[in-house]
Amino acid sequence: MPLTSNTIAQIHALISSESNNVANMANISAHLMAETGWHWVGFYIIDEMNDELVLGPFQGPVACTRLKRGKGVCAKSWETNSTLVVPNVHEFEGHVACSSLSNSEIVIPVRKNGRVVAVLDIDSIEFDDFSSEQQNVLESIVKNLEERWVG
Repeated sequence: MPLTSNTIAQIHALISSESNNVANMANISAHLMAETGWHWVGFYIIDEMNDELVLGPFQGPVACTRLKRGKGVCAKSWETNSTLVVPNVHEFEGHVACSSLSNSEIVIPVRKNGRVVAVLDIDSIEFDDFSSEQQNVLESIVKNLEERWVG
């Protein structure tokens, strides 16, 4: 099922009255997984003390717990403060394979005052599975989360 403006409205309703970051990330992950059936949907949160990403709320198989700066799609999105769409993760230099079933990926930074505080990471078993329309919907969802981000 494709993501639509209705997806944005549904997630807005889920998180609009909640101020806890973990609760909001958990509900976003669960909703996106239920609606799309992607392989893995979740968040990595910036751990500034250790200069790495640490696993946050997610849906899907067991994931990498910590991702070092400079390693993989999530770290690249964090470092560049930009959305990355990777049609074939096997061609991405330094890709971290938390699951051998993942073939494409999208990562969207979550910002507070312009600084990346987390990333939304989505993996698919299909190659080239993320359209520009899906990217726009996902970026709108992240913007909604950013407006409620505490900390």
